[in-house]
Amino acid sequence: MADKQSFYITTPIYYPSNKLHIGHSYTTVAADTVARFQRLKGKDVMFLTGMDEHGQKIQQKAAEAGKSPQDFVDEMAVGIKKLWQLLDISYDRFIRTTDKQHEEAVSKIFQKLWDKDAIYKGAYEGWYCTPCESFWTESQLKENKCPDCGGAVERTQEESYFFRLSQYGQPLLDYYAAHPDFLKPEASRNEMLRFIEQGLEDLAVSRTSFDWGVKVPFDPKHVIYVWIDALSNYITAMGYPDDADGDFARYWPADVHLMAKEIVRFHSIIWPAILMALDVPLPKHVYSHGWLLMNDSKMSKSKGNVVDPVVLAERYSVDAVRYFLLREVPFGLDGNFTNEALVERINSDLANDLGNLLSRTTAMVNKYFDGVLPETREAAPLDDELAELAAKSYEEVDRYLENMQFSYALAAIWRLISRANKYIDETEPWKLGKDRAAAARLAAVLGNLCETLRVASVLLYPFLPQSSAAILTRLGQSAEVALENARFGLFSSPTPILAGSPLFPRLDLKTEIAWLDEQLEARAAAAAATGAVPATPALAPAAETAAAEAAVPEGVALIEYSDFSKLRLLVAQVTACERVKGADRLLKSTLDLGNGETRVVVSGIAESYAPEDLPGRQVILLENLKPRKIRGIESAGMLLCAEDSDGKLYLLGVDGKVSPGSAVS
Repeated sequence: MADKQSFYITTPIYYPSNKLHIGHSYTTVAADTVARFQRLKGKDVMFLTGMDEHGQKIQQKAAEAGKSPQDFVDEMAVGIKKLWQLLDISYDRFIRTTDKQHEEAVSKIFQKLWDKDAIYKGAYEGWYCTPCESFWTESQLKENKCPDCGGAVERTQEESYFFRLSQYGQPLLDYYAAHPDFLKPEASRNEMLRFIEQGLEDLAVSRTSFDWGVKVPFDPKHVIYVWIDALSNYITAMGYPDDADGDFARYWPADVHLMAKEIVRFHSIIWPAILMALDVPLPKHVYSHGWLLMNDSKMSKSKGNVVDPVVLAERYSVDAVRYFLLREVPFGLDGNFTNEALVERINSDLANDLGNLLSRTTAMVNKYFDGVLPETREAAPLDDELAELAAKSYEEVDRYLENMQFSYALAAIWRLISRANKYIDETEPWKLGKDRAAAARLAAVLGNLCETLRVASVLLYPFLPQSSAAILTRLGQSAEVALENARFGLFSSPTPILAGSPLFPRLDLKTEIAWLDEQLEARAAAAAATGAVPATPALAPAAETAAAEAAVPEGVALIEYSDFSKLRLLVAQVTACERVKGADRLLKSTLDLGNGETRVVVSGIAESYAPEDLPGRQVILLENLKPRKIRGIESAGMLLCAEDSDGKLYLLGVDGKVSPGSAVS
């Protein structure tokens, strides 16, 4: 293994206060896909996941359940490991913060920070959110609530040890400047830069109000807080600080820390600062992904809108769930889970496109050649298109997965699958099968289809490992795959090609929607029965409401801040623009969103702008508008404009030049 290039990827370590939901599965499936892909490339991969088991919330949950904290987290660990086994997660190491080795390492890390004067003793007074286990200043609260979860906070005053985070503002800014791809996507990077530029405050890193955690080695009435305890798992799992010449030297710095956007601040500011204080190299990349939303609301155990991945996987297959998560949500952005979208993806992409291609191909090989393709084959120019597209798909999947663009990588594979289905219609093998003189041509056609399926199955392995293996078995190929084998022209058939049942049976939309709705209703009812659903906020006094409504023009509805926060506004740069054929008012603009991402938007601005006016211009894009087809063009977003009294439109921009993908807030 020593001669292989190493690759180290991590998920967050999950907080086991309740069962994990499909949003947690999204992060872990994404990380698993990257790990499998890097193994395909021959890398020495370390894939770490695990559990963050200490803290006040766990202690409270255990008490409510009538269990000790250790018994509580032990039971949760069994369930989480079973979930990852079900979802085919190929992690290499599973760390728990209650592991003896981790606890000893955290104690030594705290001592080292104290010895380096990176930690001092003081007193904390401020607001504390128990669910998030976070301290907040008065100015950070939003409407007197936790800015992260929106829950209640309580005034807390206690003695604490503090990490000198305030000293690391400029070093962090310097690091970001020297490593522009440290944090992705660009919108997250810009948000964190703004946060750092506002000034960092020293961070409370111990608590005395509970005792479920690692004790401060020289002051045992204090428990080491999550910032050091949990975040340190990425290096303690590799043997730091005792085994610095073993796995730590082999895998650190991590290539990728992968997480949802609500914890990116901890990983891109606090964690790097701690590493700087320890004189440990920083991770190479931090990737922040969006939320998986349920009816435009963030999935939450307390709301009862949690989708159970176990239920979905058992009904639709593990790979169907993995495919939906990775295809439906552009990485870095929020995605919406709907029952309709899940069933439609399974039917259209998996059953109709991939499953149908496999069934038709293997059935025809068995019908016309008893499962064994003859060596004599007659090529035609049309065959070259499949080979060329297969080569292009290989390159695109490689490029997209290196940048965590899972949906784009799958779209590239599906272009190859769609082309193969079209190839069947173009070559009409059922007609060739009626002509004995066309046997060599028929063998070539079916051989090309088998080869396309083989290439696609290799490329699909990181995403859909079970389906990839099933396809290769049906084709008589070895299930041992490597990325170098995803080249067109390597197909051989030492064993007969097997026909079989559909890989993904078609679903009845009406039946499945009703079943899925029942599952969600049952979970919501269970949450309500246990009192988990938050109380409805008190309504504003009638006089205040009337005064607020009177200040708004007639016909304009008041909205909550939460309504506005659903909008994702980004700075985009126009790279190309053209008129839409047959439409006087429409322009088709191609936009650069940074990080290699592009977007096409159709806008009714042709009466105010000529196509040649827009390339190079920066505009404001409503990025998460549901895509729709306009004159046969899929438009994904909306450009924001102002309109004067004469009806002339003026595109909104920014004051100065900023990076494409920057968030507008």
